[in-house]
Amino acid sequence: MYNYLDFEKPVQDLELKILELKKLAENGEAVDVAEEISRLEKRSRDALRDLYKALTPWQKVQVARHPDRPHCVDYIKALFTDFTPLAGDRNFGDDQAIVGGFARFRGEPVAVIGQEKGSDTASRIKHNFGSVRPEGYRKAVRLMELADRFKIPLLTLVDTAGAYPGVGAEERGQAEAIARSTSACLALKVPSISVVIGEGGSGGAIAIATANRVYMLEHAIYSVISPEGAASILWRDTTRSKDAATNMKITAQDLLEMKIVDAIIPEPMGGAQRAPETVIASTGDLIARTMKDFAGANTDFREQRREKYLAMGRSL
Repeated sequence: MYNYLDFEKPVQDLELKILELKKLAENGEAVDVAEEISRLEKRSRDALRDLYKALTPWQKVQVARHPDRPHCVDYIKALFTDFTPLAGDRNFGDDQAIVGGFARFRGEPVAVIGQEKGSDTASRIKHNFGSVRPEGYRKAVRLMELADRFKIPLLTLVDTAGAYPGVGAEERGQAEAIARSTSACLALKVPSISVVIGEGGSGGAIAIATANRVYMLEHAIYSVISPEGAASILWRDTTRSKDAATNMKITAQDLLEMKIVDAIIPEPMGGAQRAPETVIASTGDLIARTMKDFAGANTDFREQRREKYLAMGRSL
């Protein structure tokens, strides 16, 4: 059963009516309803297109958090072969909010690191809803260092509301772990590509997203703090999250205009959750083109990364 967002109610009503008519037709309980179904399907498509053509920033936040969006493990399964996951930070333990290892992308060896939220209750608990603890970032650093040592490009898939803020995480050095992971991204001699596939939340996202190329899905978000957190700080009122989302400029379109990200990956009508295979394929194609560009470039990737991030904000 598809999970409808609040603003999708007009589409929900139409699609449920279509399902009801189809069920009646299958059971032989109705006269020929093909024409009525066709008419409702057109209305549903039109309503969905109109909704998604004019999404507000707050609605984009809801879409980015949609539970049916493809997650990190879905991208890994579809885009990579011979994926060999690595576990643990060789210090404290293994954090399954970070999934990472080595694989082949269209025949070429790559290192893959991603944040996994989980798709049902059991997997969400297992992956801590994508909120990474210090040992997760230290595992990411270990993978980055291995990739650099063996001259293997790095791909990261970002989808987190933010790093885990629990007492235990702070006691184990959460801020230091995020800083070291960000530093490791910047120090890579190999090329790196990052894709924000859902939420890019705060330092929790930046820790693995400080790449040579940063891409975002059309309805993804990328921000220094969640809209709810910003509203709580600025107005002491979380009900003003919509205002915060609008003013924070967290959408892919805003960030492309500000040159924070390098390109937007289009999503199917109705969002990635309605056609996961399509958006995953588009993501793979963009990664392949970028890898090809990197392979033919005589570039100091550390210097390119340095210039990219130092230039941010100069023209604003």
